Amino acid sequence: MPIFLVAARLLSNVRRNRIISLLVFAVFCLVAGGIAFAAAEHRSVGTGLYWAVTTATTVGYGDVVPTNTIGRVIAVVVMLTTIPTFGAVFALFAGATVVSHLRRLLGMDKSFPESDYTLAYGDHPVLVRVVSELIGADDPVVLVAPAKPAGLPAHVTHVEGDPTEDAVLRDSHPERANRALIACSDDTDSLLIAVALRAMVPELLVYALVSSPRISRAMREVGVTHTLSSDELVGHTLAKALETPEAGDVLLAMVDSGSYTMRDRVVGSDLADRRLSEARGTAGALVLGVARNGTIDIGIDDDPTLAAGDRLIELVSHRSSTGARRLPD
Repeated sequence: MPIFLVAARLLSNVRRNRIISLLVFAVFCLVAGGIAFAAAEHRSVGTGLYWAVTTATTVGYGDVVPTNTIGRVIAVVVMLTTIPTFGAVFALFAGATVVSHLRRLLGMDKSFPESDYTLAYGDHPVLVRVVSELIGADDPVVLVAPAKPAGLPAHVTHVEGDPTEDAVLRDSHPERANRALIACSDDTDSLLIAVALRAMVPELLVYALVSSPRISRAMREVGVTHTLSSDELVGHTLAKALETPEAGDVLLAMVDSGSYTMRDRVVGSDLADRRLSEARGTAGALVLGVARNGTIDIGIDDDPTLAAGDRLIELVSHRSSTGARRLPD
């Protein structure tokens, strides 16, 4: 089995443009040879092209043959160029067809969503839960990881390979995705993936889960849309739980995607220049805070004034969230 996998990977490197280039070259040689033969033998162009086709296909009826030295030289050139070139075209096409069937038999072909899917990179244990919840919310996901993790939903596309390698990143087609989530067991790997993704698709929204607050800051410096430090999150949550035992349960209830949906709503003219407290009284949902300039103000220490373009972060029941836009988006 490994030898077939290696052969499939090698042959899959044959690109369609190589076949097209060889085919164009072969046709050019055939047409040019036919015209040159017609001129050298004082025949019509149609007769010259007919002779070139019968020669290139090795049919050789013998009804049209070169009668002078120049015609014979042209015939030799046509035979030495068009015959092997057409042979190479057919060989490459047949090889690509075999590789396609072989990859399908070996399960190497991946069925990617049409577009607007979420890319998940890494081997962090939390990814299985995240992917499952996204799938439950009808968000298509492609997972890129060295091995398929246990518990991954069967219909999730899995790209096997080291996501820190450029070739594996390209195979995941980040240009088709609408966002990417990076969560590796090693923060260094997460940073490498983030840098590579920013270089490949600068406009892609990239989010990352890391352990170290230092790596989290580095992520923001390379242009990652949002980072979350698991150490900070767990540390702050535990600290609050010591103050109030139910604090952890409250946070879990807020992010429980089985019951609630988190969404953002752009502040329009109806709420511009009004206080956050006023928006909370008229929103028809639980307003957690306002997002502006990359920060969140929950309105505890002050009551911020809203401006057009700010985003209200709301928590709504699934029953009332039809058409809502989930965060992040």
